[in-house]
Amino acid sequence: QVQLVESGGGSVQPGGSLRLSCARSGDTDSPNWMGWFRQAPGKEREGVAALFVRLGSTVYADSVKGRFTMSQDNDKKTVYLQMNGLKPEETGMYYCAAKMRGVWWNVGGWRDWGQGTQVTVSS
Repeated sequence: QVQLVESGGGSVQPGGSLRLSCARSGDTDSPNWMGWFRQAPGKEREGVAALFVRLGSTVYADSVKGRFTMSQDNDKKTVYLQMNGLKPEETGMYYCAAKMRGVWWNVGGWRDWGQGTQVTVSS
């Protein structure tokens, strides 16, 4: 059974940075895509970034382009989300996801999910 474990969340001031990690285990084959999503209190889960595992190419939500960077380890078992210039409205739970069908920003298209890591941006 695939397990995704996120880490690296915490509290940071506006403009600050955090680096999230997502470690994947329990599968024999690499997923086609890995993704990061976030969910603010009272809001729907939204796509932040996704990475095509075989090539390492990435896509981002317009709201985070130029500030967030998604990457993966050489063994393709861990993905990261480097977040710079964080804003208060980006407070929420950040989730890692694996194995996507359809379009990357569609929550329903992802098969495997982690439990999430909390990010709080506040002064």
